[in-house]
Amino acid sequence: MLNQIVIVGRLVKDPELKETDSGKKVTNITLAVPRSYKNINGEYDTDFIDCTLWTGVAESTSEYCKKGDLLGVKGRVQTRVYEKEDEKKYITEVIAEKVTFLTSKKTK
Repeated sequence: MLNQIVIVGRLVKDPELKETDSGKKVTNITLAVPRSYKNINGEYDTDFIDCTLWTGVAESTSEYCKKGDLLGVKGRVQTRVYEKEDEKKYITEVIAEKVTFLTSKKTK
């Protein structure tokens, strides 16, 4: 079995570093990933993919990246289930194992 994903997209907002009750660092980001083909109206649709980053990956991403930066994420797809008002809700997200910063920083 194989559960691996590689995506490249732009951050939709600045990453925010948080800490769990147990003291682990975590950052939740969303990447905007344009599709490689046009829809029926001749436009490119964009997928917004939620990613969860833990510990060192979370810290470095929240420190060095900002909204609009281009990132490469390698990780795995995970689905969580929770109940709300007696109805099961499913969340599918990418758990990042590696993040590559693809935006070059401009020098002054």
